Amino acid sequence: MSISFSQELLISTLAIILLPLMLYLRSSRSKNPSVLPINWPIVGVFPYLIANFHNLHDYLAVVLAGSGHNFRAHGPPGTGLRFFITCEPANVRHIFTTNHANFPKGAEFAAIFDIAGGSFFTTEGEPWRRQRARAQRVLSNPRLLACMTACCRDKVENGLLPVLMHMASTGTTFDLQDLTTRLVFDMTATPLFGVDPGLLSSDMPPMDAAVAMDTVMEVALFRHIVPTSGWKVMRRLNIGPERKLAAAHTVLRGFIEEMMERRKRKEHAGNEGAPSVDILSSYIDDPDYQQNDGLLHATLINYMIAGRDTIGTALTWVFYNLAQNPHVVSFIRHELSPIASRKAATGANNSSTMVIFEPEETKSLVYMRAAIHESLRLHPPVPIERKTAVAHDVMPSGHVVHAGDTLLISLHSMGRMEGVWGKDCREYNPDRWLSEDGKKLRYVPSHKFLSFSSGPRLCLGKDVSFMQMNTIVAAMVWNFDVEVVEGQRVQPKMSCVLQMKNGLMVKLKKREM
Repeated sequence: MSISFSQELLISTLAIILLPLMLYLRSSRSKNPSVLPINWPIVGVFPYLIANFHNLHDYLAVVLAGSGHNFRAHGPPGTGLRFFITCEPANVRHIFTTNHANFPKGAEFAAIFDIAGGSFFTTEGEPWRRQRARAQRVLSNPRLLACMTACCRDKVENGLLPVLMHMASTGTTFDLQDLTTRLVFDMTATPLFGVDPGLLSSDMPPMDAAVAMDTVMEVALFRHIVPTSGWKVMRRLNIGPERKLAAAHTVLRGFIEEMMERRKRKEHAGNEGAPSVDILSSYIDDPDYQQNDGLLHATLINYMIAGRDTIGTALTWVFYNLAQNPHVVSFIRHELSPIASRKAATGANNSSTMVIFEPEETKSLVYMRAAIHESLRLHPPVPIERKTAVAHDVMPSGHVVHAGDTLLISLHSMGRMEGVWGKDCREYNPDRWLSEDGKKLRYVPSHKFLSFSSGPRLCLGKDVSFMQMNTIVAAMVWNFDVEVVEGQRVQPKMSCVLQMKNGLMVKLKKREM
């Protein structure tokens, strides 16, 4: 495809402006990493975002620490890139709770996550209220909660622990992030569809759908920081990240159809006993969803994102932090010891070599919960939240936002601010979550600890998430020593979820009881 002279001139002009500026930015960044970005004429902060995209989450933490937790930024004129970036808890409370009606996710957010378009992840107003109320009814169903609990326990006993035992007995080095992704994918999809995808099995089948979900989140971060018109042109031309995203959408829709077909075959098989309970049952017979396959698919993908992305991502960081802090592991084992002793005395455990902790048994464990909270503080699964200002407003910090401004709330940065968490903010310290006597968790408001959101959009699956994480962490910590392989570079992937870019290579050793 040929380009006109005017297009060629525009490209050349931008290159002349941007190339020297980006070279300057890179050199200044290497000499002084604390330098704050400048809103340059014409190009705004866009070159800084491009130059630091490979390390965006840590870069934002540096910028926000140097600018007092808040920063205004804009892109080139006409792009619509007007950002207010914050990690100030008072501002977060204002945005998410006090004046939440003025800060919806917005039309651009819905466009960025078009794969979930129309679901409660992207909608606002009355449609969102109706869908959220429905999701709340679904997720509070006692039969479904029992199903999710049983699924988690079964996956740990018959999926996770046998694989870990094999890895330990053979001395195999493996990617723990890959393993937790498989585990949580199955634990999310099984109660959703009523059938098990079987990603966590001895033959370790391909994870096409999981990889497609990763692609959605990686391209979504790209869409967040480039002009909407830019990525939409790329989508129309089917080039760059948008080409990869289109293929991922196809894979995910195919996965949804396959799981629904497997569920249908399971029903037609006429298995005896009470029908299984699953989330899909609450939607599939509803006329609103029967007449709109796109909405049904979007809703199911919404549930997959809410479960798989958050818990799977969190678990990898939990085990990484525990491996770096063996004294924390010792405290958790001390807390688990009375439960394990009771199980041994009563013969309640089915295995002579493994101890499996029931979800109810770990529910009240305080120190383990504190250790998980601390990992979520430093490594929130969703590192950035996005909102749009409907009308002019003044933040508690005194900053003014205008109608149409995009607000980026950096959860990743908030956990690294001395003004929020103290001088040891970058240290992994579960004790910060404990009361003085160590017997209960200290209260921390959600606008300071935003991993489960805040205000009207507070996460509906928070209790289920902790049930799953408690069960998995207890089983692994009690039965195995986890050693992170030296020499690997552990860093976040550039994505809307805080996965590790290169995975997490570990070795296991079975504990001798």
